[in-house]
Amino acid sequence: MASIFTKIISGEIPCYKVAETEDYLAFLDINPNAKGHTLCIPKKEIDKLFDLDESSYHGLMEFSRKVAVAIEKAVPCKRVGMTVIGLEVPHAHVHLIPLNTMEDAQFINKTTLDKDEFQSIAATIASQL
Repeated sequence: MASIFTKIISGEIPCYKVAETEDYLAFLDINPNAKGHTLCIPKKEIDKLFDLDESSYHGLMEFSRKVAVAIEKAVPCKRVGMTVIGLEVPHAHVHLIPLNTMEDAQFINKTTLDKDEFQSIAATIASQL
């Protein structure tokens, strides 16, 4: 059964796209820890990060790095943190989270954004790539 991320990749479910290549997609998390919280995923549906073949793993990390650099230019923050948990969606993914405090990385306090804010931040990050 296709994961929600596979449905996003196919266009069946809309997203706030930040970046895309032939093999990877970056889009804003719709339940973000902070403004600019972005998910980077391989387009190939693989459940766990470490189940990716070596080339795909390195490709995802390189792609995530480019997106993180763009986030740091676009969103005021002390740094961009990266975390991989993988329990909520059975599709390998990397969270890139703009951080100002340790609490921003805890998945406890969420930020609420409206559609215009999501569109604006996605476009601002994309413009930095």
